[in-house]
Amino acid sequence: MDFRKDDDRMEPLTLFSQSSLTDIVLLLLIFFLLTSSFVTNFGIKVDIPKAETGAQTEAQFITVAVTKEGQFYVDGEPTSSGMLASALREARGNSSEATLVLRADKDAIIDNAVRVMNVAKALNLKIVMATEQASR
Repeated sequence: MDFRKDDDRMEPLTLFSQSSLTDIVLLLLIFFLLTSSFVTNFGIKVDIPKAETGAQTEAQFITVAVTKEGQFYVDGEPTSSGMLASALREARGNSSEATLVLRADKDAIIDNAVRVMNVAKALNLKIVMATEQASR
């Protein structure tokens, strides 16, 4: 029984809907993202030998504070901008592994913080910028 008229012909489907395919891909992506976070990488296990004696090395930190008024403090001592390089050189001493911790006020002039960074870079110091975690 053919209920179609004689002039109605069935044409092939030329349009393909990809909406169901994108749903499957999205679900697979979520699945792989969730399961990949459970995989832990412990690295290479090495059994380190024990030593009877040894010298404990401490990292040397030099703290520099920059206030919003433009004042510099090297390890808590007030320092002028002209004497900043000599104060940092003195604080570093003969240590080659010193790290400078820069504590700049959020309202301080950026040029003052950059001045400290330039002097620290010239003295081959590692630079760390101290910040606070934002409250949510």
